Amino acid sequence: MQSLAGDWSGTGRVLTRIGGTNLKVSCTLRSDASASTVSMNGKCRGLAVFTRSFSATVKAAGERYTGNYVGPSGLPSKLAGSRKGAALNLRVTWARLVNGDRDAVLTIEKVGQNRLRLQTVDQDPASGQPVVTSRIDLQRPSTAKR
Repeated sequence: MQSLAGDWSGTGRVLTRIGGTNLKVSCTLRSDASASTVSMNGKCRGLAVFTRSFSATVKAAGERYTGNYVGPSGLPSKLAGSRKGAALNLRVTWARLVNGDRDAVLTIEKVGQNRLRLQTVDQDPASGQPVVTSRIDLQRPSTAKR
């Protein structure tokens, strides 16, 4: 997890709710990491009107990863999952109902040496189909201008 450490910035899209508006966002992220723990603190801005902070802490215990995520609501949500290759696949148990339930999947994926993708997938309560509710592609600032 040490390779996740550092400063990251990038852009992405966030759904306000399933079936709602898909907003373009610009984000920054600061990540501190050791061999078995990563702590992330970030901010995303959209439409030059709103700023939302988020944080996550994930700890490895053997093959399992657990932690907490705090999003715009300020309430801590639980994370639990495993690693597959360069991706942490984490089940999110939201602190409150989101899109009709309390479950989603968060993937934190290292893409190459200097890129990071954060993606949340939720289930559409009407169709039962998976929906990408956020996808943020970040890179280390030194590679951002290339």
